[in-house]
Amino acid sequence: MSFAEFGGPDVLRVIEAEEPRPGPGRIRVAVRAAGVNPVDWRIREGQRLSARPVELPSGVGLDAAGVVDEIGEGVEGVAVGDHVFGKGIDTYAEYAVLTAWAPMPEGLTFEEAAGYPSVTETALRVLRECEVRPGQTLLVSGASGGVGSAVLQIARDRGVTVIGTAGPANQDYLRGLGALATTYGEGWTERVRRLGRVDAALDLAGSGVIRDLVELTGDPRKVVSIADLGAPGLGVRFSGTAGSVPDALAEAAALVARGKLRIPVERTYPLTGAAAAHIDSRAGHARGRRVIVP
Repeated sequence: MSFAEFGGPDVLRVIEAEEPRPGPGRIRVAVRAAGVNPVDWRIREGQRLSARPVELPSGVGLDAAGVVDEIGEGVEGVAVGDHVFGKGIDTYAEYAVLTAWAPMPEGLTFEEAAGYPSVTETALRVLRECEVRPGQTLLVSGASGGVGSAVLQIARDRGVTVIGTAGPANQDYLRGLGALATTYGEGWTERVRRLGRVDAALDLAGSGVIRDLVELTGDPRKVVSIADLGAPGLGVRFSGTAGSVPDALAEAAALVARGKLRIPVERTYPLTGAAAAHIDSRAGHARGRRVIVP
């Protein structure tokens, strides 16, 4: 999957490309599934992000789960044939090079595992940055997507009370993840106040709620956004720089093994359906993850 110009989903093309080769410290996998993340369509649109510079034509995708089929120089602890999940380059493809990986958690399908790398790294990072502590209450705006699903479960495992906002159809889903749930829309801040005091807040949807989150927490330093590029103008941290992906993968695997983290796959798409996947991702309202299956 590639695009030769920035633009809408119609710029995506399935092409025949030379198979990538893993350099030192990297591995190649036969991709069984690739996670769909908002950063994918943001890059495709040409948005200015802190990620690596994009040279056109460019491939698409950062997350994958698959079978190791080639190992770069200096790589140890993994063998051809191993099932892994991780983060890499141009993962909407039959073969992709991974720069960070871990053994696939037992009990997960390839489709499920492909949805974990970026969202668990992001969830762990923003939980650290908002400095919420056990016994406190965290408000998560846009809580039903992949990052929100991970945040809710990890925070609850750490003894944090979570209030999550989502659409009416996802209220039971949030409650099933241990959150106090309410809908967004008119009057939503009052509904949140009725659920309890808010000590920290996360904006995961970029739906124009930064001022409200600051008002609810009483301090812009207690709010972190991953979706609103205008957040710094209101004194709120915008978190767009990844932390340690290997550490995040290891923690995700441990949480899965303990039964404390499970992110459902809402929908899978063939490689030819990547444009539809981007349209759906941009629209939001997910319940878990969306995944490309080459």
